[in-house]
Amino acid sequence: INSGATWSPQFTVLNNAGTFWYHPHGENKTDLQVSRGIAGMIIIRDQLEAALSLPRTYGVDDIPLIIQTKSFDILNQIQIATQLDTLVMVNATVNAQQDVPAQVVRFRLLNGSSERSYFFGFSNNMSFSLIGTDGGLKAAPAEMNRLRLSPGERAEILINFSGMLDQSIHLMSYSSEMPNGIVGAQSVGNGTAQIPEYSLNLLNGADFNILQLDIVEQTINAITTIPATLIPYVPFSTANVNVERNLSMASMIAGPEAMVVGPFGIDGVQFDMDVINITCQLNDIEIWTITNQTMLAHPFHIHDIQFNVVNFNGNTPPPDQEGWKDVVLVMPQQSVSFITKFETFSDPDVPYMYHCHLLHHEDEGMMGSFRVVDPNALFENATTNFRCFPNPVRDRVQIISDKRIESNASVAVIDMQGRILCCTANISDNKIDFNVSELAVGVYQVMVNGKTITRFIKN
Repeated sequence: INSGATWSPQFTVLNNAGTFWYHPHGENKTDLQVSRGIAGMIIIRDQLEAALSLPRTYGVDDIPLIIQTKSFDILNQIQIATQLDTLVMVNATVNAQQDVPAQVVRFRLLNGSSERSYFFGFSNNMSFSLIGTDGGLKAAPAEMNRLRLSPGERAEILINFSGMLDQSIHLMSYSSEMPNGIVGAQSVGNGTAQIPEYSLNLLNGADFNILQLDIVEQTINAITTIPATLIPYVPFSTANVNVERNLSMASMIAGPEAMVVGPFGIDGVQFDMDVINITCQLNDIEIWTITNQTMLAHPFHIHDIQFNVVNFNGNTPPPDQEGWKDVVLVMPQQSVSFITKFETFSDPDVPYMYHCHLLHHEDEGMMGSFRVVDPNALFENATTNFRCFPNPVRDRVQIISDKRIESNASVAVIDMQGRILCCTANISDNKIDFNVSELAVGVYQVMVNGKTITRFIKN
């Protein structure tokens, strides 16, 4: 409650500055809809990022690159669940080309493909600096000349094109260097179990061009050096872990062929809309260990939080896997452990998801759901009933509870973008009353002490 306050654009910060993305998540429809274009990038900025000497002129020296491969049928319609994705597209463009100035340029890479991983590098083998992973900037740039991204993963890299005026190079995928078992490598499976049509795709295990880069004149106030440090990074401490969980990725049926084609599940089950698989406590720190018992690599993705990779098969994470992540590739017959904290929204009824980010696998049910509950929440026992009226509402809304509401309870309203808005709420015994006249038209959630109690429509 902000006593005497009016509606305000203030909201809590839920993400670090970074490169994120969105796409639909309809059951059994994700691959179809993403492949047909319902996906895009979200760029988050904040004051810490703004204080750094980084390129940030959109489309000039700060360039989003969404990479996908497509397959088309005889009617030139996009196909899904196929291994014949031989057409490379960048930002929905075939044979993509981009002018870049002869200075430091920032690429925001998103692997938006259904299944294919990429092993990025440049045709002249020049080095670049990795400055950001899925969940934001790193503590310091990491210099490299190869970067693997599996579906759903993002990365921000800096490339210094100074002194290269009038040259042309290519951003490439050096898939011939990628370990077998990853979709896009030379092979997946073994002599007795193979993915149908996989060997017919000429991109698999090959080095191929993704984007032609033509280097042009510098811009005004060009950035020509790469900063030595970025954003302070403090990973979660393994000394303060509340819960450890072990999840397994495996085929749902027996036989060697099923080890590469599925159907797959997580912990021996497939997704059920009516089942919540895991319950986490608000503010708990947890370590999850994901073990891949199949013969191909699966990118594991979790909603709601960012995590820090603890180890790959017991080994220290490489530089490209350090930092804030929400997707991690788990190699065949290996495991990955990560640590995270469930510190944002809690709700006993509304779950989040975790799943394989090979979209065909996700659609087939390689997915589970988890909820975050607050044991100290005012209404956590879920026995309290609320009535919201009028609904839809124009000016003032009243929420009536069948139990008394503490006068010092925290009341917040959340819009569909996840922003927590400030409001003046009057609490009287079992009633909450507040003015919504200045809200934009839309759907809103009402939270009391961090828990969603009801929703209303503003018209």
